[in-house]
Amino acid sequence: MQRYPMTPQGHAALEAELKQLKSVDRPRITASIAEAREHGDLKENAEYHAAREQQGFCEARIRDIEAKLGGAQVIDPTTLKQEGRVVFGVTVVIENMDTEEEKHYKIVGDDEADFKVGKISVNSPIARGLIGKFEGDEARIETPKGVVEYEVMKVIYG
Repeated sequence: MQRYPMTPQGHAALEAELKQLKSVDRPRITASIAEAREHGDLKENAEYHAAREQQGFCEARIRDIEAKLGGAQVIDPTTLKQEGRVVFGVTVVIENMDTEEEKHYKIVGDDEADFKVGKISVNSPIARGLIGKFEGDEARIETPKGVVEYEVMKVIYG
C-alpha cells in the first residue's frame, strides 16, 4: 500500500473536497444527466455527453481522494522534536549563497503543494535537497538553471 505523507491541513482539505464531491457535485451531475435524458435522442445530445463526462471526472477524483486518504500518513510538525533539522511539514528559510536572496518554503505533500504560496512538494528537487539538513548547513540543489547553493537559515516547526 502506497503511503501519502500530508500535513493535518492537507488531510482536512482532501476530506472537505471529498465531502463536496459526494454531497454536492455528484447529485448535481446526476440531476443534469436525468434532465438531459428527458430531451430525447441521446446520440446527438451534447448536454447528456457533457454531463456524463463530468460524472466520469467526478468519480475518478473521488476514487483518487479515497485512495490517498486511505494511505494517508498525517505528519504534524508541531509534535516533532524541534532540533533545527529540515523534515516534512516544516517551514524552512533558505538563502541563495550567490544572490543572498532569501526564500521561505513549507515542505508538504504532493496534493498540498502550491509554489506560488511557498508550499513545495516533499518530492520536489528543492525539498529533497533540503531534507535532513540542519540550520546553518549548506545544500547544493540541482535546478534547471544549474546547481544552486543555499544555506539553511532557519527551520520553523508549525
